[in-house]
Amino acid sequence: MRIGFVSLPLSGHLHPMSALARKLKSRGHEVVFLGLPDVGPIVRAAGLDLVPYGETEYPVGSVAEACVPISKLHGIEVILYQLRKLSLPIAAVTFAHLPRKLVEVGIEALVLDASHRFMELVPMQLGIPFVQIWNVLQLDLSGTSPMCFFSSPYEISEQASQRNEEDFRVIGQALKPMVEVAMAHAKKVGLEVDWATPGSTSSKLAIIAQTPKEFDFPGIPWPESFYYAGPFHDDQGRASAPFPWEKLTGAPLIYASLGTLVNGLDEIYKTILAAVGRIPNVQVVLSIGENIEPDSLGRIPSHTIVVRTAPQIELLKRAELCITHAGLNTALESLAQGVPMVAIPIGYDQPGVAARIAYHGVGEFIEVDDLNVDGLTGLIETVLNQTKYHDKAREFQKVIAETRGLDRAADIIEQVFGQEQLHKDLRKDAAQQIRERPNHT
Repeated sequence: MRIGFVSLPLSGHLHPMSALARKLKSRGHEVVFLGLPDVGPIVRAAGLDLVPYGETEYPVGSVAEACVPISKLHGIEVILYQLRKLSLPIAAVTFAHLPRKLVEVGIEALVLDASHRFMELVPMQLGIPFVQIWNVLQLDLSGTSPMCFFSSPYEISEQASQRNEEDFRVIGQALKPMVEVAMAHAKKVGLEVDWATPGSTSSKLAIIAQTPKEFDFPGIPWPESFYYAGPFHDDQGRASAPFPWEKLTGAPLIYASLGTLVNGLDEIYKTILAAVGRIPNVQVVLSIGENIEPDSLGRIPSHTIVVRTAPQIELLKRAELCITHAGLNTALESLAQGVPMVAIPIGYDQPGVAARIAYHGVGEFIEVDDLNVDGLTGLIETVLNQTKYHDKAREFQKVIAETRGLDRAADIIEQVFGQEQLHKDLRKDAAQQIRERPNHT
């Protein structure tokens, strides 16, 4: 079966999607990645074929350039900027070019990034079966749990329900321009959609989350087609990041990173450096990305190595603690190595991930607006020195190892696409029999 993959052109989405694509390819499927030119380096590093579209509107480097302002934002402003400057124009380009590309390449089934909002309208218009993947924390549209864009604690009360409904209203207003673009496309191609019902365009075959069930809040009434899997990473298929391994001393290691997008707030790094500078008998690796100049950080503690990029999984295998922005990939990679966390959620789904880190006892978090050296130092010392956090993280390490998220996701995809193909073949055979049946009048 020729399976297409389509993802938002962001590394936090592309890494898990390409790992899943590679898993299906290893099982004998013909896999093709379709996307804007900027997805090329990650897709090719994973050993996958890329069919680009939107080369005129989004030449190489344009997505990265558009993302630069995000690095200086936090909170709901991150979502609003993403929608205006990335999601809306990318959606328009995808609606314009992807249908033709799918037909030209002969895609028989499609795996879609669920965060690539309303792109499911494309396979719907073409009659192509599709599944959706939550690479980031999945959206609970029922109001049972807090929206993942907020760090509210999980509670069962009338007050909590009202708070969740208000948060849902805020996000709904932010998404309104995207809904309008989707409605226009659906009307153009003749699709009838129940726009009054949230999730009405979602896959009826499978919606797969790389979040393990054990890491989510309990009791969320997901649709029948929803599946928890587990992390989509396999230590392979990523471009190598050089690192001065000879500088590691063997002291307990703290790994710190704020990811690849909302990672340009100098004060957060300065606070991290000041906090770890107070903690003796450890070594720290701080990855700062491309949006910070090292010279702007001030004094670097002698036990700290500052790099732009780092081999994250390899360092987490050696770490005692991870200081993180609470991106889902980093959180799951930490738990896969049994490493507890101190989280500083900045934007996107990170507040929701941070809330789950605290809820499940695998770490603690502090809001950006509350961040200070004393508070962060206290959290680092608490999580680093109290065994309960390490014990809980090791419990999740065992869960993730046993769940085998990539295999589970691939199993589900093969099953639902196989059933769809069987039904298609049966319908084809039935139609053929009707055509061949003698006409008795």
